[in-house]
Amino acid sequence: MSAARRGKTNLPAKIALTIFLAVCAAALVSRHEFYVTAMASVFFSIALLSVVIIHLRVRPFWQDVLLIIVSAAALGGIELGVLGFRLHGIVWMSFIGVGSLVVLGMRVVWGEGEDGRVLQQGFFAACLFLISEYYATALLDFTERAHPKVLDLYLYSFDSSLHVQLAFAMGQAFLRWAELRAAGVFFYIALPFAIACIYAGQLVRRRKKSAGTLAAFLIAGPLGVVFYNLFPAMGPIHVFRSVFPWHPLNYNQGSRLYLEALRLPGPRNAIPSLHMAWVLLAWWLSKGCSWWERVLAALFVAFTALATLGTGEHYFVDLIVAFPFALMIMGLCAFDLPWQNAARLRASFYGLLATLAWIVALRYEIRVFWLSPIISWTACAATVALAVILERRLWQADSMGSEESASHLPPAISCEPTAPEPRPFQA
Repeated sequence: MSAARRGKTNLPAKIALTIFLAVCAAALVSRHEFYVTAMASVFFSIALLSVVIIHLRVRPFWQDVLLIIVSAAALGGIELGVLGFRLHGIVWMSFIGVGSLVVLGMRVVWGEGEDGRVLQQGFFAACLFLISEYYATALLDFTERAHPKVLDLYLYSFDSSLHVQLAFAMGQAFLRWAELRAAGVFFYIALPFAIACIYAGQLVRRRKKSAGTLAAFLIAGPLGVVFYNLFPAMGPIHVFRSVFPWHPLNYNQGSRLYLEALRLPGPRNAIPSLHMAWVLLAWWLSKGCSWWERVLAALFVAFTALATLGTGEHYFVDLIVAFPFALMIMGLCAFDLPWQNAARLRASFYGLLATLAWIVALRYEIRVFWLSPIISWTACAATVALAVILERRLWQADSMGSEESASHLPPAISCEPTAPEPRPFQA
């Protein structure tokens, strides 16, 4: 059966699916609970807006931009005119994201051939990213209920052993320079943009690697929560509150600090820093993407490191432990390499063992770091350096594997050019 005949045969089903997508979107944004918990949330609205990045990266046409705007306006009209919800800037960001998801879904319904398969992968990934973001709060709530006490004093003790309170110092810098704080906070909350950008870049330029990229970004969250349960902590601003960042304990006070678990409310999401781990993944996975995507990933690494400390959400050691944790994720998701590959094994097991070693040392052997600041700084430097070296070797092994696979591809049967397939549903 020809492609044109198949298209006519499937026409009623495609029309029905298109209508179904539009109705589902309208029903979802019309739910008051979803509006309050998701649409009006800064973090989830940014996650929704990141769908536009994936959409326009895999299909960069002005017609789609126009359709996204029309869809967002239609959804906003339903909210405002029919339900009477109050609409503000954050909610409109959410409408644009939902509108993009609807239009991308319609393109999937009407797409065929290679373009259709790329659109399917982009739509599937966008849905998974949104689901992961939506249920992240539930995982953190579970951790808080399971661990009513936090171990922040142990992390603070390690930071004090460095002789420099980096979180407090950066917090003071954020208060002195408003521009630095604004830039740091923007990159901190805009993390979904980096994830969407790097995934979409891999999907377009190196489609074979996109599955591993998607898996790495998705499993980092749930695996991070596992470690949150092993070492529940919150960040200095939640413990010191109004004292942060101007009044840290001095070195002598820190050395005599009585270490105990504290009963405090709030999310247990300090160590390892998942924000830092995600931007490290974005930077490592941006290899092979365009130069501007590489630059963007580097900016996210730099400003996220500053923001995690300056906002008081993390201790310095949280960022250090993020390196082996992110390396473990890279090893687990290096799907093109067999499990017996030495580089993959080293990355996976060093990442896991180093992360666990830090958890154990911070909880039970914290006094070792107080013997000398050289021990603390050496442990930090060695952890980061080994993670970077092993990631580089993993990348080299992956690149060599890709070259070998390409060299074994069968030769082309014909060199005659073929006409491109017609692209249905063009606006």
